Amino acid sequence: MDSFYTQKGSDLILKVKAVPNSSKNELCGLYDGALKVKIKAPAVENKANEELIKYFSKLLKVPKSQITLKTGGTSKHKMLLFKDCNPYILKNII
Repeated sequence: MDSFYTQKGSDLILKVKAVPNSSKNELCGLYDGALKVKIKAPAVENKANEELIKYFSKLLKVPKSQITLKTGGTSKHKMLLFKDCNPYILKNII
C-alpha cells in the first residue's frame, strides 16, 4: 500500500504535493500517493515552504519547531518530517 505518510520510530513523514500561488491555503485531498495542499505563498525565496510548515502547524496543532522539510525544497513534491508525532494527528484531516 502506497500511503501518504510513514511512521519512522517516533517521527511521522508526510508526502505532500504543494501548489504555490493559490488563492488560499487548503487541503485538496490525496493525489498520486501524496496529500495535495494549496499554498498562498509564491514559490520564491523559500516562502511557500515556510507557509506550508506554518499551515500544517496550525492544522495539526503541532509546534512549527517539530516540523522540518525533509526533501523537496525546490520541488512541488515534498516530504515533511514531524518529530515525535504519530499518525493519530492526521485523523481529522483525512
